[in-house]
Amino acid sequence: MGARKKLDRCDVVIVNFETGDFLKGAIESVLQSPAVAHVYIIDNASTDLSLDFLQQSQNDRLTVIRNPKNVGYATACNIGLARTRFEQVLLLNPDCKIEGDAVERLMAALSSDTRIGMVGPLLLNADGSEQLVGRRQFPMPETVLAQAFGGLSVRRRLAGDPPLQRDAMLKESIEVDAISGACMMVRRAAITDVGPFDEQYFLHGEDLDWCMRFHIQSWKILFVPAARVVHYKGVSSRHRPVAVEYHKHKGMIRFYRKYLGGTYSRWLMALLVAGVWMRFVVVASWRLISGGAARIHREVAF
Repeated sequence: MGARKKLDRCDVVIVNFETGDFLKGAIESVLQSPAVAHVYIIDNASTDLSLDFLQQSQNDRLTVIRNPKNVGYATACNIGLARTRFEQVLLLNPDCKIEGDAVERLMAALSSDTRIGMVGPLLLNADGSEQLVGRRQFPMPETVLAQAFGGLSVRRRLAGDPPLQRDAMLKESIEVDAISGACMMVRRAAITDVGPFDEQYFLHGEDLDWCMRFHIQSWKILFVPAARVVHYKGVSSRHRPVAVEYHKHKGMIRFYRKYLGGTYSRWLMALLVAGVWMRFVVVASWRLISGGAARIHREVAF
């Protein structure tokens, strides 16, 4: 373990896009921590009422930055990161709710080793079950091909279901390949070393890409189950599920081309891309069928 450095305060970045009252809940939960110095809300041109409550807020720990259009999650995150000042930054989705002293626990984990660049909490569903995307392995092409051509459930994540995810709920912190962008605390020195998010990702995939770049630069990533965060996932995407799936699958293709393009043969990469898009068709069809044909019209304006 490296020499310890006290990290006693943090900034928070929340990217919002039409999350309604969930944004208020996320902000209120994170502001309960005295360790939070400032919260930057980056809004991607929301047209709902999610920002209305902030008009009456007099809290000097809040800053709202309104983008004139939806610039995507990665770009909006980078706008927020550029405004932060403290050594540690918490990136939090607006559909998350911090439980107890989760912020302090994440900060303690981050400060335990100078080579830890990123830490993530135990992400929970509303019913208390674990969201396994909070601790995952990098997706292998074989997994995607198996899902595309092997008839696996369309409900499974594109990243697959690696052995790590099938473990029982963990109690001790462990190093992992990747954590979820829904809630990640990052060391500024690591951000300076690795660079900000890749803005070629519009939505989904940017967190996995960031984790890969952290590993390439020899920064550790830690899953901290003692820090608990409830994630009401899919809030901002509920009205545009097919568009979200499109960007998710497009992001995975970028990830594979970026990191495996020089390793795998052209025919295997072509097969992989075909498999990803085949899976998109299956998942998108399921989304439309389960959500009703009326949702088709909502996709056009995304």
